[in-house]
Amino acid sequence: MTSSRLAPGAGIVTAPGGRPAVRTAEGEFLHLDTGTADLAALTRHLVGGEAASDAEVARVAAAFEREGHAVRPGPEEGGALTGRTVLVLGDARLTGPLARYAAAEGARTRHATPQHVGRLADGEGAGASTVVVWCLDEPVPPGLWDAADRLPAHGTAWLRCHREGAHLWTEPLAAAPGDVTSAHVRLRRLAATSAHRQLAAYWAGHRTPDNGPHPGEAACALVAALLTADLLAWAAPGPGSGLPARRRLRRVDLRDLTVTEHPVLPVPPVAPLPGRGSGPA
Repeated sequence: MTSSRLAPGAGIVTAPGGRPAVRTAEGEFLHLDTGTADLAALTRHLVGGEAASDAEVARVAAAFEREGHAVRPGPEEGGALTGRTVLVLGDARLTGPLARYAAAEGARTRHATPQHVGRLADGEGAGASTVVVWCLDEPVPPGLWDAADRLPAHGTAWLRCHREGAHLWTEPLAAAPGDVTSAHVRLRRLAATSAHRQLAAYWAGHRTPDNGPHPGEAACALVAALLTADLLAWAAPGPGSGLPARRRLRRVDLRDLTVTEHPVLPVPPVAPLPGRGSGPA
């Protein structure tokens, strides 16, 4: 019979002169009553994989499993992104570390082109196990992400980041119809500022040429880690998995690497305004 092992992050703590406790993966300490089971034998079973020495050790180990503090090792599995395809495009200083992190979690990473994204946005080869990640070390050129915003409607997930001056923004992952798209983020940001005319002009390209600052190695690693966390949330099993990541806009200050998070919701569609003279008299 396969021995149970302590779950990742869980442990048994014995204070000098005190009684043993279970430290959960969340950092809580729970009183451990082993009854007549030998603590040393229980520890060897849960840590070293030694077979349960008697029925009492097996009973306490089973209780660990029921409470989620112990697991039975299964066949060797890949990372959390095993079976997923991550298509990356954009600036290599950002996509490079992201591709490495995703591959380390088991993903198949591929480089894509805007033309490939356009075909996926039209439903050609789209699939629920694929995510497109587009990273820009500059403001988003007008219209560049319009086609990609249609990806979730065809079942392909959509994640992105871009830089505006000293701030790099990671936008929410969109995985299904009704999720937050890049167009939604722009509308929400315009609504949140009194300088909406200036911000819209900045996005439209009515500005002096971009002069950085470009993200350094540490900033690129940080952004790649944040995006990978969103990918892991997307790949988590269960209904509604990764929903927080699909409603979260982050701003990374490249000068001191501080990260601020802002909740953002999709913008519901609205009916067009009636034409002049088309309404009732």
